[in-house]
Formats: sequence, C-alpha cells, structure tokens
Amino acid sequence: METSTRIPVPGTYNFRDVGGLPAKTGTVRDGVLFRSDGLHRLGAEGRAALRELGIGIVIDLRDENEAAVMPDDLDGLDVEVLRLPVFEGSGASQGRGGISLDALYDRIVTQHAPIVVGALREISSAGDRSVVVHCTAGKDRTGIVVALTLLAVGVDRDAVVEDYARTEGNLAGEWLEDMVTMIGRYGVPDTPELRVLMGGSPREALEGVIDTVERAHGSTREYLLASGLTLHELAALEALLIDGGR
Repeated sequence: METSTRIPVPGTYNFRDVGGLPAKTGTVRDGVLFRSDGLHRLGAEGRAALRELGIGIVIDLRDENEAAVMPDDLDGLDVEVLRLPVFEGSGASQGRGGISLDALYDRIVTQHAPIVVGALREISSAGDRSVVVHCTAGKDRTGIVVALTLLAVGVDRDAVVEDYARTEGNLAGEWLEDMVTMIGRYGVPDTPELRVLMGGSPREALEGVIDTVERAHGSTREYLLASGLTLHELAALEALLIDGGR
C-alpha cells in the first residue's frame, strides 16, 4: 500500500509529502500538500529545507498555549502563516484528563468542523504555493485534517488509514520520550495509555472517526458540504491535489 514517507527536514520528526497516494481519478501530486509535527526546532537547516520544498503556506492547528510555548521557527521564510487553532489540543495536552483518541477525534469532527473546513478551504485556494499542515505531533489534528482532505478528493480509504498509521513509527523514540518527560513535570504519570495518546496512531482510531462521519452524513464529501465547504471548493481541492486535475 502506497503511503507517504518521512522527509528528513531538520528539527522535525514527522514531516511528510502526501503525494503519490492512489485516488479514484489518479494520484495525489507530489510537492503540493505536506504534513508535519511542530516547526519550532527548525533552525537554519530546517528553514532551508522548507525553502527548497517550496513551502508557501503554513497551516498551524495548535492552540494558543502551544503556539506561545513553541513558536514556529519561520524567520526569513516567505510564507503565509494561518492560525486555525483546534482548542481540544493535542493528545499530549489531554494526557492529564485521560481522554481517549476516539473521544478526541470525535470532538474534532463534531465541535471543530468549521476549523476543518477552514483548513481545506485554504488548501483549495493555495494556487502554486505548497502547503504544510501541522500541530504538535502531526498525528491527531493534522491527521484528521489531512485524512478528510484526502478522502474528499477520492483517495483510497485504506491508503489514507495506512498513511495515518505510519505516524507512530516516526514519533517513537526521541520525540515521544521528550514529550513523556515534559508532561511528567506536570504530575502526569508515564503509562501505556498516555503513550498511545501522545504518540500512537492505531488504525482503528482513524477508522472509527471516518465511520462516525459516514454514518452521520453518508460520506466525507457530504460531511464537508454540511459543514460549510462548497462544491466549487471541493472541485478546486481535487484539481489542485489530484494528478490530471490542474
């Protein structure tokens, strides 16, 4: 199954191009839509990598506190930064409350549908500028937004789920250990459940939220239309992302 592979952008652990994924009418174009974890550690080498990739739009889904504590390191780059905060926060920030990924994802698609639509709207109007969508881990908020974007333009569901599931391997090790240590300073114990919440990307979590959307609306496209995206914007999104449509 074709899935996006990690791009070694310095300062990131989960930076990927979703290009190459199979869709009903072709494949997703390379170099158009990227996904990532936080961009606060880029440094000069990381910024140079973003410049080389042609990144022109950064969609930041983090809440205000996360962005203040770990501001994106984008100085000197010719990029438009769009803040579309999902106030549920990352799985890591929810660790104290014991929320599950299923519950977190359900909140994103129900309580934050306008933010999801806003992100897709921005992607659809990107023109010749490449877009990177990111949060802190690049798996929960970013994972939902990217998954719904791909499903909306006809990308194979199994490929979308496999792409999401790849995240866990990218976050394992240094990234996850740093996050466990950080949240431990606030009195949150290190447990297997916490590690799944912070760094896990089990297939069933994304499958579950896709099923929720489809039960309520019939399809991802109908969910997005009901949430405010227009048919024109959906067509523009497909033309932008799918090979042969632009």
